[in-house]
Amino acid sequence: MSENTAERTIATHVVGDGEDAITYDVHGSLDEATADRPALFVFGAPMDASGFQQLAGELADRPVITYDPRGAGRNPVGTDDLSVEQHAEDLHRVISALGVGPVDAFGTSGGAVTLLRLLAAHPEDVRTAVAHEPPLAPGLPDRDTVLDVLADLKRTYAAQGDGAAMAKFIALVTLDGPVPDDYLERPAPDPAMFGMSGDDDGSRTNPLLRNMPALNTYEIDVAALRERGDRLVIAAGVESGDSLAARGARAVAAAVGRPVTEFPSHHGGFMDQPGYPGDPAGFAARLREVLG
Repeated sequence: MSENTAERTIATHVVGDGEDAITYDVHGSLDEATADRPALFVFGAPMDASGFQQLAGELADRPVITYDPRGAGRNPVGTDDLSVEQHAEDLHRVISALGVGPVDAFGTSGGAVTLLRLLAAHPEDVRTAVAHEPPLAPGLPDRDTVLDVLADLKRTYAAQGDGAAMAKFIALVTLDGPVPDDYLERPAPDPAMFGMSGDDDGSRTNPLLRNMPALNTYEIDVAALRERGDRLVIAAGVESGDSLAARGARAVAAAVGRPVTEFPSHHGGFMDQPGYPGDPAGFAARLREVLG
């Protein structure tokens, strides 16, 4: 189906069937893609296409692809854990369905992890890749503590449900600096602090929590990523400080021998949200700059 907007047409498609059905959107016409300015695929995990509408609107100089990751948005839901490999193969299927050759790609947060896997598994799919704040633990000095905290978070989700687990997640990702050794000895955060209920409704379909710990524990293919040279950009927000995601970006950059490229704003700086303002226009300008 297509939706006419003031800016350009958005066409929605589905690749795959059943549990493997993945929904994606094409903003603009794929006929506008060229070798020097290919289509641009922007994505996160588990953030779905709705989170990238503002950014796509700022990038009207080329066709932009958004999608809903497995288990999120308009796709089938489930309760099983999701893997980095599954997400990367889903990206590959979407890019193949586009039929316009290599794309430029911007992946943020869990999407940055997925992008790093895609580059190793299907390097021919991407011309220039921008991995923005991958929240990876393996390269961090506090790796073991982070992994313990993630394991505790998963146990909390299994036993107590969304509210209790999401409160722990928010506390972890907003922590500025390494995770202290005694972190798990501290009182658990109250979901009410974040406007959430602590009641367990019995569901276990939260795509963010289904993605954990896979999107935090993935071991990057250093050799494959080094082969990308300056076609791999590792990015972090200037306001992100020493959050887990920003530290993950710096660790990946160090491992593959690339500098960290600064982007405006913070982890979600590509969109404006109530109480969490970003800089979509500045973010898009920086993205155009680094893509070349």
